[in-house]
Amino acid sequence: MLEQVAEAFERKDYKTVAWLLKNLVKQMPQNPTVQLYVGRLHEETGKLEAAETVYRQLLRDATNPKIMSQARQGLQRLEAIAQRKRQQAIAQATASKEDTEAGVLVLEALSQEAKQSAAQSLARIMQLDPYSARLQLPSRGWRLYRTGLVGEMRYYSQQLQQADIPCFWANLADIEKINVFKVSHFVSVTPQVSVVCENDRSQIGSLNFSWSEVRDRVEGQLPIFEEVVDQDAHHKLQWKTKTQDYAQFCDLHLPARRSILRLSDSSYQFPKGIPFNSQQSNQPTNRTNWNNLLTFLNQQLQQTPVWSDFNLFAQSALDYAEMLKRLKSHIHLFRREETLWDPAFQLYSGLVFLRSAK
Repeated sequence: MLEQVAEAFERKDYKTVAWLLKNLVKQMPQNPTVQLYVGRLHEETGKLEAAETVYRQLLRDATNPKIMSQARQGLQRLEAIAQRKRQQAIAQATASKEDTEAGVLVLEALSQEAKQSAAQSLARIMQLDPYSARLQLPSRGWRLYRTGLVGEMRYYSQQLQQADIPCFWANLADIEKINVFKVSHFVSVTPQVSVVCENDRSQIGSLNFSWSEVRDRVEGQLPIFEEVVDQDAHHKLQWKTKTQDYAQFCDLHLPARRSILRLSDSSYQFPKGIPFNSQQSNQPTNRTNWNNLLTFLNQQLQQTPVWSDFNLFAQSALDYAEMLKRLKSHIHLFRREETLWDPAFQLYSGLVFLRSAK
């Protein structure tokens, strides 16, 4: 009967193959040749995942070198088919001009229990080994996973979401369209909020809004670098760049105005604005003023989500230097030289803005 199966395959008579194999599987369920034919039938009839399962099982269990070689060849054929389909899908996804703009793909956090199956799916979709795929799945926060054409990022995002891997894609041009205002100080906070702020053309004006307009709040720390003299292992003096302090940032998102109000302890004019703690008897420090401001915002925005995993996100984002260099940071810190941390915060806040909108 095995010869009849081989002859039916030659004729591409898959209906007969299926009928013959149905009986053979009942008679010889553990026969590796029968299993190899089952895998091939799945392959020829487009059931690629089922074929892959059979071939991998044969590689694990079979001892006959010929069977193992044929199973390996089957996996190679499946990979070639998947590669062609992937290339065709990406070509279609990047066919229009808008789809060729710069985009990013972000992975969201997964529980440890969900990681095992997710790693298998990520490995299949992104052509990785399962161990490497598992290492790339975040347990907390977001991971900037890939950059490229926005159509390609959308394609991969759809594939991953279908495999129950939480992720999203974004067009960098959409982040660049968000208005970012540097807040100088609050003029009033009730019944309407009014702030003095500066746009990206250094024009100063006032902006009025209500607390209910604030959809998200993003907090982060940006390192302040200084050149310091240090000793090396041989006790020789040398100049080194070290983090001496951190600048505190807080973004308020106003989606209806497509705007972000950016507050920072380095630029907020506490003496000019309304006081946030009138009980303070001693001259408050800048850190105390900032903490009082955050406490006030907590009181006013109790139901507003706070996104504070920037530093986790930055660990992956800083690897994409070329992309970050092209992104305007809207960060106004005195720096001796530019750093990728500034556009990384703009990217994180912009992604929160777009993610919430979706």
